[in-house]
Amino acid sequence: MTQVTSDFRVALTADFYDASGATKYRDIGLNLFEDDGRIAFRPFPAHNPEIQPEQLVGVNGVIVLTPRVTAHSLTQSDDLLAIGRFGVGFDSVDVKACTEANVLLFITTGAVDRPVAEATVGWMLALTHHLRIKDRLVREARWDERSQYMGTELRDRTLGVIGFGGIGQSLVRLLSGFGMKQPLVFDPFANSSIVNELGVRSVTLKELLEQSDFVSLHCPLNEHTRNLIGAHELGLMKPTAYLINTARGGIVDEAALANALTSRQIAGAALDCFQVEPLTEPSVFSAFDNVLLAPHSIAWTEELFRDIGRAACQGMIDLASGRKPRGIVNPEVLDRPAFVEKWKRLCNATR
Repeated sequence: MTQVTSDFRVALTADFYDASGATKYRDIGLNLFEDDGRIAFRPFPAHNPEIQPEQLVGVNGVIVLTPRVTAHSLTQSDDLLAIGRFGVGFDSVDVKACTEANVLLFITTGAVDRPVAEATVGWMLALTHHLRIKDRLVREARWDERSQYMGTELRDRTLGVIGFGGIGQSLVRLLSGFGMKQPLVFDPFANSSIVNELGVRSVTLKELLEQSDFVSLHCPLNEHTRNLIGAHELGLMKPTAYLINTARGGIVDEAALANALTSRQIAGAALDCFQVEPLTEPSVFSAFDNVLLAPHSIAWTEELFRDIGRAACQGMIDLASGRKPRGIVNPEVLDRPAFVEKWKRLCNATR
C-alpha cells in the first residue's frame, strides 16, 4: 500500500483489508489518492462493529464499509472533518451526532444504481423461472419432475417500485425491453419530471401492492419505512406476486413474511438484507424453495466497488481541496461556524 506525505489523513475501516494488510477487493478507488498525492491513507488497525473514539484521533476523514458510527464514536473527533459512507445507505450512522460533532457525512450517490438494478432483474428472472428448484432437479437426478415447475415470463407483468431514487429509476430503464406493463411507483418524494420521463405511474402503497407482480424495495430505512411491509401489506399482494428486498432488512417484518410464505399468500421472495446482520445461524427463510437469499452482497461486483470507491475517495479529495463533495447527507453542518473553522484549519478551505 502506497503512502504519501500530506496534511490530510484518511482512514479506511479495517473490513476493507485482509489479515495480511492487503485490500480484499481488486479496486476501491485508492489510486485516486495515489495520483493526487496530497492525502495519506491507512486502514484502521482493527475491525470493530462500532467505530471506537480512539480510532478517529488524528484522522481527518474516514471511509466506512460496515461499522456503525454512533455518538460515542465521535467523542474524540476534533480533527475529523468527514465520514464517507461506502454506499448509499446511512442507517448505520447517527447523522444527528455527526452534525453536533461538526462532522460532514456523505454517501456515494449514483455509484450503486446500475449494479443493484441489474441484480434485481436477475432475481426477477430467477424467481419466475424457478432457477433454484430446477438446478436441484438436475443435481438430484429428478428430471421427470420438471413439468411441475412451469415458469412465467416478465412479459405482460407489472413491476411495483417502492422508493424511486437512482436505483429504482435504473431498474425501470433496464426492464424497458422486457415487454412489461407500465411500472408503478410509490414514493412521496419522487421527482415528477423523472416520473413523466420514464413513463411510470405514481400510486398509493395499497394500489402498488394490490396490482404488482413484483414488489421491489429501494427505499431507505428510517422511522417512516421501518416495518413498512408487514402482515397487512403482504396480505394485499397477489398470491402470484414476488417480494424483492435489496434495500434494508428492517423495512420488512420478517415474521410476517415467513407466515405469508408458509401460507402461500405470495409466490416467493428474494432477500439480500435482514433485520439483524450478519446472520450467525441459518435464516428461517432457508427452508423455502421459493426464496432466494444473499448475504447483503447480491449486487457486489468489481464494477460496483470500483465506482463506489472512486466516489468515496473523490469526496475526500474534494474536501481536502476546499470543495463540497457529492452526496452530502447533513448539509446543515456546512453552516456551523465550528465546522467551517475546522475545514479551514485542516485544508485552508475557501467557499
